[in-house]
Amino acid sequence: MPEPAMAGAATAAPSPALLTVIAVATGALVANLYYAQPLVATIAPEIGIRPDLAGSIVSVAQIGYGLGLLLLVSLADLVENKMLVLLLLAMTTAGVVGLTLSTSFATFAVAAFVVGLCATSAQVLIPYVARLVADEQRGRIVGNIMAGVLTGIMLARPVSLFVAASFGWRAVFWGSAGLMLGSGVLLARMMPRYRPAPGMHYGQILASMVGLMRDVPAVRWRSAYQALLFAAFNMLWTAAPMMLTDRFGMSNYGIGLFALAGAGGALAAPLAGRLADRGHSVALTAGAMLTLALAFFLTPWVVATAVLALLVVLTIGIDAAVQTNHVVSQRLIFAAPANVRGRVNALYMTIVFAGGAAGSMLGTLTYHMGTWTQTALVAGALGAVALVFFGIEQWLGRKQPPPRKANPA
Repeated sequence: MPEPAMAGAATAAPSPALLTVIAVATGALVANLYYAQPLVATIAPEIGIRPDLAGSIVSVAQIGYGLGLLLLVSLADLVENKMLVLLLLAMTTAGVVGLTLSTSFATFAVAAFVVGLCATSAQVLIPYVARLVADEQRGRIVGNIMAGVLTGIMLARPVSLFVAASFGWRAVFWGSAGLMLGSGVLLARMMPRYRPAPGMHYGQILASMVGLMRDVPAVRWRSAYQALLFAAFNMLWTAAPMMLTDRFGMSNYGIGLFALAGAGGALAAPLAGRLADRGHSVALTAGAMLTLALAFFLTPWVVATAVLALLVVLTIGIDAAVQTNHVVSQRLIFAAPANVRGRVNALYMTIVFAGGAAGSMLGTLTYHMGTWTQTALVAGALGAVALVFFGIEQWLGRKQPPPRKANPA
């Protein structure tokens, strides 16, 4: 059977099976950044890291992811997308195997960096899907794919805790390697080729991103908002396992169940996409920021009174808020011309994951400096700052002329 192809633009709507495979693959790829997050206290002693710096285990992969977003995802506007995705998947698999074999921080850090760098193939797949669908369906389809991504992020923590409790933390990464191989086989069979229109070389692609940051205001604002919210999100999931152990006496299994309950926030992504398609982006954005800030500010009281059920509800609210803002943001930035979507996504996600990497470190540092209260107050303040910035953007939008169109080069 001849391999399907697209010459620069979609020729047919994607099948539900292809969309499902892409949603699972993107979720599995991004999950690699989070398997270690609730296990930092277990992994750190084995590879020689001090407890107060254990958050660096997660930050190394996220720094690699940020660089990959800038340097590799932009290649989606230059080279054939299927080949790029499969090559990065193969390198991700090799990096995950390296994690399982690591016995020192140096080897673990190198492998984690490779995993983060190459797991950015997930962010090649998302604008790839956006090219396949009509504009009026983009929010819904991107929301469905993001539900897969965010489910992967949320399930990564409980799965890693359950597997590590029974088989050790290295088994988590062996399982991930198998999942990477399976995803690669399915994508190789089902994914149509997409070859961007010729005309630019890699240096021009990178240089053009400065102009895109200038010419596409949605990228500037939306990346700032999501970076702040994603930093708070990572503060939560870096510090929460330590808080649940110290305050509630939970084992890895208990923390895993808590994280599994928190994964319910992923259900917000498809709904957010549908509401954004109907013109509710402003209300969704403000509501997400307000929900995150208030939920964090309430958690110190909930932790002090040990009301675990309410803590779960607040955690779901925080996760749903981050996911809602992300889906709305990606829908808005993908309104850019099709031939620059890889680059605008690269810019957006690079800034977002820089915020995430900072949040992982802040989660560890604030918890060791002042326990959960300090972590929650700082994270809530990040949501409040995002809300202030959003208000400024809305005010400026009423005062300024329409933005310049992005250069389609």
